Amino acid sequence: MTKGLLKKGLVAFLIVLLILVVDQVIKIEVKTNMYLHESIRVTDWFYIYFIENEGMAYGMTFINKFVLTLFRIVAVVVIGFYLFRQVKVNARWTYLVCLSMILAGAGGNIVDCLCYGRVFSPSTPMDISHVVSWGEGYAPMFYGKVVDMFYFPIIDTYLPDWLPIWGGDHFIFFSPIFNFADSCISVGVVALLLFCRKELSDISFSSKSGKDEEKENESGSDTIESETQQKA
Repeated sequence: MTKGLLKKGLVAFLIVLLILVVDQVIKIEVKTNMYLHESIRVTDWFYIYFIENEGMAYGMTFINKFVLTLFRIVAVVVIGFYLFRQVKVNARWTYLVCLSMILAGAGGNIVDCLCYGRVFSPSTPMDISHVVSWGEGYAPMFYGKVVDMFYFPIIDTYLPDWLPIWGGDHFIFFSPIFNFADSCISVGVVALLLFCRKELSDISFSSKSGKDEEKENESGSDTIESETQQKA
């Protein structure tokens, strides 16, 4: 690899490492200092609200826990392999940063699923979790719960009584509770869709860059043209 490719690979690695560390520090700090469902008000529209979930990002649950963890591991391996390929073909910085954020976010939640159930006691509304010996935690490997804590009830109100069906109901705009890893995945995906549409339309696991392919096409065209002239 050239120095430029090595630099891109190092930066991608550092982004993944930094996100993983920040994510785990936040989660461990919350899990070992707060009761389950405890809430800390930061502002009227921002709370640290400790919950745990067994599902996907933002607390969604519609897949078996073991299957979901396996899926996450496979996804991280595939994204990691693809990111490595993109470093080798000298992809744009924007593309590499977005992929690194998504990879790190997915990896951060995998750590919860694989390890938290083995090394932490249960979190409950009455008991704060603490570290235990490996294997003495609240769940087997693959069944650990993901720690979430960021809650942004930007609008918290009641709907007008004159509205049909929902009149008088409690309404919260943006009610999901999520973690740092979830936010990195979301920001990475949105940035990909906004700024990397060309790369997304040309997704390939080939180790050849677009420039290499253009050179091959030109070489092939020259060969065909030469053969045609010889026949003439």
